[in-house]
Amino acid sequence: MKLTVIGCGYLGATHAACMAELGHEVLGMDSDIDKVHVLNSGKAPFFERDLDNLLAKHTASGRLKFTASYAEAAEFADLHFIAVGTPQQHGTAAYDLSHLFDAVTKLAPGLTRPAVVAVKSTVPVGTAPRVAEFLREHAPAGDLVQVAWNPEFLRESSAVEDTLRPDRLVLGFNAPRSWAEALLRQAFGKIIEAGTPTIVTDWATAELAKGAANSFLATKISFINAMAEVCEKSGANAAELADILGHDIRIGRRGMRPGLGFGGGCLPKDLGGFITRADELGAGEATGILREADAVNARRRRRVIDLTFEELGTDLRGKRITVWGAAFKPETDDIRDSPALAVAQKLHDLGATVTVTDPKALDNARKLHPELDYADDPIAAVEDADLLLHLTEWPRFTRIDPRQLATRTTSPKVIDARGTLDLDRWRDAGWITRALGRS
Repeated sequence: MKLTVIGCGYLGATHAACMAELGHEVLGMDSDIDKVHVLNSGKAPFFERDLDNLLAKHTASGRLKFTASYAEAAEFADLHFIAVGTPQQHGTAAYDLSHLFDAVTKLAPGLTRPAVVAVKSTVPVGTAPRVAEFLREHAPAGDLVQVAWNPEFLRESSAVEDTLRPDRLVLGFNAPRSWAEALLRQAFGKIIEAGTPTIVTDWATAELAKGAANSFLATKISFINAMAEVCEKSGANAAELADILGHDIRIGRRGMRPGLGFGGGCLPKDLGGFITRADELGAGEATGILREADAVNARRRRRVIDLTFEELGTDLRGKRITVWGAAFKPETDDIRDSPALAVAQKLHDLGATVTVTDPKALDNARKLHPELDYADDPIAAVEDADLLLHLTEWPRFTRIDPRQLATRTTSPKVIDARGTLDLDRWRDAGWITRALGRS
């Protein structure tokens, strides 16, 4: 097949490369010309595991190309995936749909023949009819342009795997849907043939799917972190409690790790967007549990500040603190709503000298937080530190021998906010250890 992907950020670039891997001819379209040049060179303008390999492979073969022209995209194919960003509106938790409707507005004039526009962007429920009505009025093909909703469920750092081998595929249509459904089933043919559960549903259900999934995941994370608060007061171990709960097949262990909480460009945004849309629909009472999940998540960041005060005192002026981690999660350079950087910035604002290290995210962190200090080497970063904070669980950090570090610090104290350090080993090396979820 020939198909296009409109918007080539984290989602779009990954989707384009993976659809080429599935055998299709793909034209990615993005209005950022610099990004288009980078992608056409076979590289991503961000770090995502395994993505550069696919981009290099399929740009070299000619199966994958990128452009900044909507007209070229409209002419190229009859199936158009839209994967533009839908960030939060300034000053509110509602979704900003300006990028989505800008893309639809610019694509519409080129839709002169029957086509399917499949939207992957996360939106508030009720957006699909607006997109369909706009295309009906402004695309020359009018009613021959059908709208489908195809939400994504990618996890950053495993986006390629999640695209090629997803745990489910959701296709949302408005009746009649025969041609649009046939086209999407053809596009995802290899994935469907591999046995991937495929749910064909209506627009509204498909629109709700991503926000509901992320809201549930956020709630699951916040639940175990709420239990961690109780564990810290009672002397229990939150990680072991999570193991106990996880053996119940109705609960499951995946995603239930006590620690600093969630961040990134999806969970916080989708949680807030879901709550806001429920309020608009008059269903605000149904989201009380989601509001508490958000509150628990914020408290975990404050808890690291409180533990810092307990170790260094409340006057942090003149104190040197090292932060291991800048990305919101390991195996990515994404710092959007990073819990690690939020804590680092707060400690800086309180007067501490804060040095941050991260394997992939330092360039992005420097741009957003130039007032912080940075170090490429996590071992050198602890030089003369009064406290070490482990805030992003990169495997590289867990492999470091704490005996190498103890003599470099002014006081060997560590707070493990991610629960992945072997604290017995650190204590044997002479460190005073604290951890979220433990007394």
